[in-house]
Amino acid sequence: ARQDEGGVRASDEESRALIRRENARGVPADRIVLAGFSQGGAMALFTGLRYPEGLAGVMGLSCYMVLAPTLDAERHPANQHTPFFMAHGTDDPVVAMPLGKESADLIRARDYPLEWRTYPIPHAVSPEEIADIAAWLRARLP
Repeated sequence: ARQDEGGVRASDEESRALIRRENARGVPADRIVLAGFSQGGAMALFTGLRYPEGLAGVMGLSCYMVLAPTLDAERHPANQHTPFFMAHGTDDPVVAMPLGKESADLIRARDYPLEWRTYPIPHAVSPEEIADIAAWLRARLP
């Protein structure tokens, strides 16, 4: 489907403004995890791959890569070693799981550290997924 590039880029700027606000409050970028579900996850991936400072992590749940053709030209090396966590429901009727897997493969093919998980759920988050997210976050932000 057609993607709203202007809307994606406007959302990216809003995400960057939130990061800058946290920086101004004394939280360094390497203590910030970008995370989101569905459209929020798509934006976490988009911004995280392009952000010019190293982040603590990037999490995309039940989402896919927006504006994928621009990734190679726009990705920033600052987050090349940033850990990514992606998870998806195998029964997701909103964002088909293969789209999420393709996006995970795209990120992994560019040598980003990425953990991919699937769960037997629809477009939702399960208790098992929440436990995995908590463990992943504890490892990023001890």
